[in-house]
Amino acid sequence: MKTLSDVIKTIGFSGSVITLFALASGVFASEDIADQYPQSALYEKPVEVIPGVFSAIGATAPPTYENSGHNNNLSFIVTGEGVVVVNAGAADVLAKALHDEIKAVTDEPVVLVINENGQGHANLGNGYWVDQGVKVIAHVDAAHEFEELGFGELQRMQRYNREKAGNSRVQPPSETFEDSFTLNIGRFAIDILYLGPAHSPGDISVWLPDESLVIAGDMAFHERMLPIFPETIVVDWIETWDTEFEALNATYVIPGHGHPTNMAQVRRYTRDYLIYLRQVVGELMDEGGELKDAYYVDQSRYKHLDTFEQLATRNAGRVYEQMEFE
Repeated sequence: MKTLSDVIKTIGFSGSVITLFALASGVFASEDIADQYPQSALYEKPVEVIPGVFSAIGATAPPTYENSGHNNNLSFIVTGEGVVVVNAGAADVLAKALHDEIKAVTDEPVVLVINENGQGHANLGNGYWVDQGVKVIAHVDAAHEFEELGFGELQRMQRYNREKAGNSRVQPPSETFEDSFTLNIGRFAIDILYLGPAHSPGDISVWLPDESLVIAGDMAFHERMLPIFPETIVVDWIETWDTEFEALNATYVIPGHGHPTNMAQVRRYTRDYLIYLRQVVGELMDEGGELKDAYYVDQSRYKHLDTFEQLATRNAGRVYEQMEFE
């Protein structure tokens, strides 16, 4: 089975990420494609990024009935002594669909599920995994976020997923950690890292140092515009990127959203976008512009990204509100 890393070695890492992944999988992410794997609840069939590391790439679009809420990346590592899953899924139906794909790849049992943050698409499948006897871990801030907002997230998911919501429930993680959680299992060293404030409370990245691969979670976005939440402190996200995430110097990046790629691509659409948005909003404020004007700052260089129409103006408004009190 050809992995994404094989393709990279063949054509060189300087090629565009879209070309890289198209060669590897034959498909493209697009918010206009309702479902790329209709025989499964998963939006896409898992691809082997490097030997032993797989990811089912979610839709670069909002959650819908058609994509079953699979709009983030669900990854797993086949270690030789058990499977480690990153993200429980947005519903039991997705957790089970991912489990079915794992069983098709290996006879090894799932031994651990990692929630990348406290959002519903990372956590609402927890109940399925706990019912299988699998331990679920998360950063303590993510667990608090899910405890506070989980029932609202569940109700929202039930509205769009209707009968697909099944018996999904708000199931907290089995265990939490604060700074890092390290596993040495099978042939993999796995570092689960809280690098600092980023997109949402308790965002973590899963770092495989021997493979130079990071499952970045929502630290990094690609192919779709990132959302700035009310609780997202943009300047802190940039600082965490510059002081911690960049230092990983990863060769391979599985972002929270979008296809596997490299550091240059996720930097362009995450850190550099945040810096650019602060720059143009700052220039507007220097000229006496108000909040109502911030919604119209020029973001045209990012209009090719999925979810641009839904998020660009909102992001600019939230950056203005933050910078107003700096």
